[in-house]
Amino acid sequence: MQQRLAVLAPESLEILDDSGQHIGHEGAKGGGGHYQLLLVSAQFHGLALPARHRLVYDALGPMMQTAIHALSIKAYAPDEI
Repeated sequence: MQQRLAVLAPESLEILDDSGQHIGHEGAKGGGGHYQLLLVSAQFHGLALPARHRLVYDALGPMMQTAIHALSIKAYAPDEI
């Protein structure tokens, strides 16, 4: 995830893997993990929340269909922190 998100030139990036809390969950059976993401990037400046999330989803690409079942995103521009 970190490697794919590098395209957003993050000033700060935190990825929390909550997958262990979802063992037995239907999505976990297929191997997809549950993650929380905190990302600070200048690329988010002036963008509404849906546009920020779209940038994250686009950066993660096929991971969203395979390795990631659930993703909580907190995306901020540097001046918002």
